[in-house]
Formats: sequence, C-alpha cells, structure tokens
Amino acid sequence: MSYSQISEEVKARVRTQAKNQCGYCRSLQKYVLGMLEIEHIIPKARGGSDREDNLWLACRLCNNFKAAQTHGKDPETGLEVKLFNPRHQQWSEHFAWTDDGINIVGKTACGRGTVVALRLNNTYAVMVRQAWVSVGWHPPEE
Repeated sequence: MSYSQISEEVKARVRTQAKNQCGYCRSLQKYVLGMLEIEHIIPKARGGSDREDNLWLACRLCNNFKAAQTHGKDPETGLEVKLFNPRHQQWSEHFAWTDDGINIVGKTACGRGTVVALRLNNTYAVMVRQAWVSVGWHPPEE
C-alpha cells in the first residue's frame, strides 16, 4: 500500500493504539520479521479513507490475505458476514486460541468468517506459532 497520504504522526498513533500487534492474528511486532503494516479496515479499493479511524496494524500475511475484502463467509451458517474490525471490536469476543495456543478459532459468525477469509491458520502462520509456543512467546496476553 502507499503510505504517501498517511502522516508519520498518524502511523505512530496507530502503532501505539494497536500495541504493536497485528489486529487479526495477534502477532507481536517484536517477533515478526519485517514491519507490521498500516492497513485500511475498509480498503481504499472499497471506498475506505486514509483517516486514522480506518487504519490499524496488520502483519503482511493478514494484510495480503485480506486485500480488498470487507466480508467473509461463515463456514457454520454459510452466510456472508462483515470481517472483524480490530479498531471497534474486541478480539477475545470473536476469537480464541486452541488449547495448544497455535490455531485461532472463531467464536462468532464474524470471527469464523474472518478466520477463513484471512486464512488465519495458514500453514506458515501455524508453523511460526508452534515455534513461538515452544519458547514461551505465544499466545500473546490480552
């Protein structure tokens, strides 16, 4: 994405508000190779703006899988649902970690649709989380 319209001050505030953590998979900046990205909750391709209230942090995997999506399909009901909004919704209300702390489980239609749409349990993410769990870095505390 182009950061040209987003000031350094806004980017810094978003990083602080997000606690340097991906809003979707909860990966912490200190464990991710590369900078977490400023993402548009409502993608610009769908009419979203560069305003601070439409921005959050996402890891590159989540941001790339999200792309221009705003909705996902709940695998339980088959209904189209809005994707999780990390700025306005609580992660723990929509998601949980499996007992081993490696996979993300959707607790609501929104959570389940987001897990599928953003491929939150893709092979690479699961492999990295397994390594993080083995050294006590994961899952992150709420």
